[in-house]
Amino acid sequence: MTHDTATKALKTAALATALFGLAMVLALITPLRAVFEIFLDLVHYPLDGQQSLSGDSAHVLTAISGGLLVGLGALIWGITQELYAKRPDVGGRIILLGVFAWYLPDSFGSYMVGAWFNVVLNTIFLAMFVLPIVFHHQTYKKAVLARG
Repeated sequence: MTHDTATKALKTAALATALFGLAMVLALITPLRAVFEIFLDLVHYPLDGQQSLSGDSAHVLTAISGGLLVGLGALIWGITQELYAKRPDVGGRIILLGVFAWYLPDSFGSYMVGAWFNVVLNTIFLAMFVLPIVFHHQTYKKAVLARG
């Protein structure tokens, strides 16, 4: 994967993360609530209609989580734009540290409360960040070895 392609992929993943977080917050006050409730039902697979976004605690945790995802997306966008684009080794390490710091406790906690399918969804999100960095690194490494 070229550096330009990896950079674009990371920015796309960052934007998707921020938009998902924004959708979570908007689900509290718009018809997106129905979509988010389907998402909640999905992470507690099977789809049985048992989960919903109800109660003050669920609302505030949704607002906090959504805000954190918007912030994470913005942070990764900035790191990609200002650091990864110029120093992919350093920027890539910082991004990987951040996404694994999110992925491990989120996935562990989800599994522990019976939302095992969220681990699958988290893994897809994780791949959006990890794969561009890994594939670019492999391409870079091959190019360096080919030069001698």
